Amino acid sequence: MALTEQSSGSGSRYFGAASPEILFVASAMTQYIGAAVAYSLFDEVAPATVAWFRVLGGSIPLLAVSWKRWRPRSRWTGDEFIAAATFGIATALMNLFFYLAIDRLPLGNGVAIEFIGPIAVAAARTRTSRNALALILAAGGVAVLAGLEISNEPLGLFFIFCASAMWAAYIVIGSHVARLDRGVAGLGMSLAIGALAIAPVGLPTSRPVWVSPALLLTCLLIGVCSNAIGYSIEMHVMRQIPTRRFAILLALLPVVAGLVAFLILGQQPSYFDLLGMTLILVGVIIQERDELPITDIAPTTS
Repeated sequence: MALTEQSSGSGSRYFGAASPEILFVASAMTQYIGAAVAYSLFDEVAPATVAWFRVLGGSIPLLAVSWKRWRPRSRWTGDEFIAAATFGIATALMNLFFYLAIDRLPLGNGVAIEFIGPIAVAAARTRTSRNALALILAAGGVAVLAGLEISNEPLGLFFIFCASAMWAAYIVIGSHVARLDRGVAGLGMSLAIGALAIAPVGLPTSRPVWVSPALLLTCLLIGVCSNAIGYSIEMHVMRQIPTRRFAILLALLPVVAGLVAFLILGQQPSYFDLLGMTLILVGVIIQERDELPITDIAPTTS
């Protein structure tokens, strides 16, 4: 799965030429602008409902733009379908737990704690001393960003740890699913399955959205920004680089989340937050720029 299509012309060339770091920043901006908008809706709409619409709103445009490109001869195997479904459910649960958490925790701190999952994945796959140092710096920066002032939010912490576990699953399963020859249609199907899985939690409290065109449009736009665009970019990157490097690059997300929280929500970073962001950036910069062998990269179609 990937955002780039063979027929996408200049868009495909752009994503092929851009570095994973640049793509990650673009992905993070779309995801956390969406998260900031979602955060602003929590007084009117239950966080679980916003999460459900985020997953649903991500699947609809991906399926719509790829509907005519489905190839009947390219049938899903049972293993592929299970992998895609598992990925979609893990992604939906990650979104659900994340929104339940940031309803109780500051956005920047919540993302930092959630990064425990990617750290665990990167640690399990780190082999060289240079990459180990990069991981230590990134993890240290995340620890600084996480802070200690939110220890009085046990339920928020529980939700963010659950989101962290789902984020680890997103990386591990997604790295496999991203290399299937399914394009944006496959990502759309995965998200549709995920939306169905969390519907029993998000649907019962969704009435305020259905009766307000403005809320409905906003919730669906959150899905487009955070999932359709953000995850499509990430899936493209997953096809190009090893899982270890991908997991460390995710350390950029708390930095962007803190920036978005400052610019949109007015949550001003402290000096310790700035120190944490600096450590993360140094860790990302010094890690090895290894890429997957060309034989491991599946062709991109829909």
